[in-house]
Amino acid sequence: MIEEKLAAASEPLRVLVVDDSAPARLLISDALENSARRRGRRALVTEAADAFEALRLLPRHAFDLILTDVNMPTLSGLELIRLIRARPEQRRLPIVAVSTERQPEDARRAKEAGADGYLGKPFEPETLDRLLNQILESAVRAS
Repeated sequence: MIEEKLAAASEPLRVLVVDDSAPARLLISDALENSARRRGRRALVTEAADAFEALRLLPRHAFDLILTDVNMPTLSGLELIRLIRARPEQRRLPIVAVSTERQPEDARRAKEAGADGYLGKPFEPETLDRLLNQILESAVRAS
């Protein structure tokens, strides 16, 4: 068991970042790469410009984590989370909802949709680190 956890820690963290804004995707991707580096890991980030692209990528890649914007045109991040949670093979995939909306009600709606965490934009690196540690540790314990 310990050997498996050590091997997993040396593997790159495979993350899908979903946001309709290219600058936001870049900022989130950079933050994820820096966060992984601070924990002695690498992050392999795949970007999707909308929820439909994310849904096309999911069956083709084995992601460890998804960060999705909440407010996207056509199909929102909350709808994306619900669709992912409806897939048995991805039901336990950790998902973080990301939004400029910072009210407790927004975080509650994300949790109800199936998000494991909620991150307000803009965010501090330490906030991302804490959230990722919490979510990834929970995912290891659950497996």
